[in-house]
Amino acid sequence: MNNILVRLILGLMLVVALSLSGTEIIAAPSAAEIMEQVDEYQHLQSAKIESKMIITKGPRKMVKEMTSYIKGADYGLTKFTNPRDRGSKFLKRENNLWMFFPDAEDIVKISGHMLEQGMMGSDFSYQDLMESTKLADLYQFTIIGEEKVDGRSCYVIEGIKEEGKEASYYRRKEWVDKERFVLWREELYARSGRLLKELQTKKVEQLEGRWYPMYQIIDNKLKKNSQTVYEIKKIEFDLELPANTFSLQRLR
Repeated sequence: MNNILVRLILGLMLVVALSLSGTEIIAAPSAAEIMEQVDEYQHLQSAKIESKMIITKGPRKMVKEMTSYIKGADYGLTKFTNPRDRGSKFLKRENNLWMFFPDAEDIVKISGHMLEQGMMGSDFSYQDLMESTKLADLYQFTIIGEEKVDGRSCYVIEGIKEEGKEASYYRRKEWVDKERFVLWREELYARSGRLLKELQTKKVEQLEGRWYPMYQIIDNKLKKNSQTVYEIKKIEFDLELPANTFSLQRLR
């Protein structure tokens, strides 16, 4: 009798024994179920966020403060509040992006591919910061292992973009907290297999029944010595946003 058959028989005997003893057998969650729970916590139906970015480019540092309004994957409005950039605004509606700078006194529309560029010189793209997508809708996920990150037990999950879906990254590797369903670490890849960015979560808080990342660091692997810290100062979930929140008139 070969070894595989022996293991199968022993496994069946264990299942039968547990059933007869009344012990409940709980199946391990699938990758899709895990990522659906991540989406449940991190997807923003609507939100107001007060945040700060610290952008490092070699020896140079820039600090940007902003207030953002987000409604799902399609709508986002960001207003910069730090002295140097005060009055600068960005509006995203579906795949369109508009910018307004007080010195220019005019609204500028940017083509769709520009959404993948770094926002205000940071390592976060406009899409990273101005939309909230459900990852389970865009990627096919597979569990590829388990590891600890900063002492937290995590599932290691790989996601490949589904054909026909619009996603910022072709492949992503996620380290998901087994209990809190927080993404402690992410690696984001191009279709070619090249690593584009690495994101690390350093602080989370439990807010309104969900664990949410409040302090993250992103490294741009295509640029030398390029890193951005993103820190949330305050976040409000599930707001009733006025109908004109994402109108062009709000940019002026």
